[in-house]
This record gives sequence, C-alpha cells and structure tokens, in this order.
Amino acid sequence: MLAFDWIALFITFLGTMFLIGELLVNMKGIFAIIGFGFITVYFSSYLATDMFIVMMLVYFLGIILMVIDGKLINDGTLATIGAAIMVIAVGFSAPNWVAGLYSVIGVILGGAASLLFLKVFKHRKMWTKITLRDQLSSEMGYNSMKESYQFLIDKRGKALTDMRPVGTIKIEEEDYSAVSNGQWISKDDDIKVVSVDGTRILVKKI
Repeated sequence: MLAFDWIALFITFLGTMFLIGELLVNMKGIFAIIGFGFITVYFSSYLATDMFIVMMLVYFLGIILMVIDGKLINDGTLATIGAAIMVIAVGFSAPNWVAGLYSVIGVILGGAASLLFLKVFKHRKMWTKITLRDQLSSEMGYNSMKESYQFLIDKRGKALTDMRPVGTIKIEEEDYSAVSNGQWISKDDDIKVVSVDGTRILVKKI
C-alpha cells in the first residue's frame, strides 16, 4: 500500500508517459522497461497476486490496442479504446476513490506528456498516418490547384457567361470556372480575380 494517495498520481504518470513514449519514439525498449517498472509498483502496491496479474493484463491490453492501431488501422479508434482501458484498469485497482482519481489523472497527464518525446527523439513510422507529419508540399512532388491558380490573382479578364454567381471567365485566352463575390455579372463584363482558394476563383466586376 502506498503511504499517500497522491503518490499514485506520480507513479501512473511516469509509468504511462514512458510506456506510451516507447510507442511514439524509438528508444529501443528503454522507456518500456522504465514504464513497466512504475506500473508494476502501482498495481503491486494495491492488489493481491491474482488481481495484480489480471489488472496488469487489462492495462497492457490497452497498450496492445494502441500498437495495433498504429501498425494496422491508423484511424485512432483502437488507440482511444486502449487509452480508456488503461484508465479503467488503474481506476478500479485503487483502494479508494481518492487514490483512483489520482491514478486516472496520472494516466491522462502521462499520455499527454509522452507527446513531448516527439520533439526530442526519433519518431516511430507507424504513427505517420494518424499524425500526418509529412506536409504535402511542392518540394515533395505535390502541387495543389491553389498553387497553380495563384498567378491569376489581380488578373483582369472577361465574363464568357452570366455569373449568378457561378460562371465562366476568360483570362489571357484561357477559360476558367469562377464565382462572383455577390455581384451579378453579365456576359462580356470586365472582371478581376480577387482571390484563389483551391479550385475556387473569386472575381469581381470592374
């Protein structure tokens, strides 16, 4: 039994932080060993041997669901369920509601604090689909329609159709689909491109 209920907060905080940190960054098992040690101390302090084994398995089931999500599914669903299971495991293992509350807070804060490891250590590749760390930039070979239409801003042209508010415009012998900024623009009216947002070209009458 831990001497004070609030100690549970720090034990579950450190245990969860290092265990989830091991999933997020490549520390070759060092964080896993540290986290396992803290969590073992927590459960062994409150539970008899049989329940200690059961709740440890439940807690690590949450970790396993996170790993499965990161490696196979990548939508965050199993990771969320896993986090909930971890919270339930530590909460129900506490001898009273105060220690349980401290434990749950420790798990939540530990999970959040583990994200700080991403700023220091090398990321694991299995989380790239969830976090979308790679930017789809032109340097990487991606080009959005917004980038290709940027040159149209402030260009002048002519409306090929009535715009109510959508229609077709011609700028420098090229036809584009555009939308007016609330104005009623008639065919053959002179127009100017105000802004470009993706494939949406906003024009005004001049």
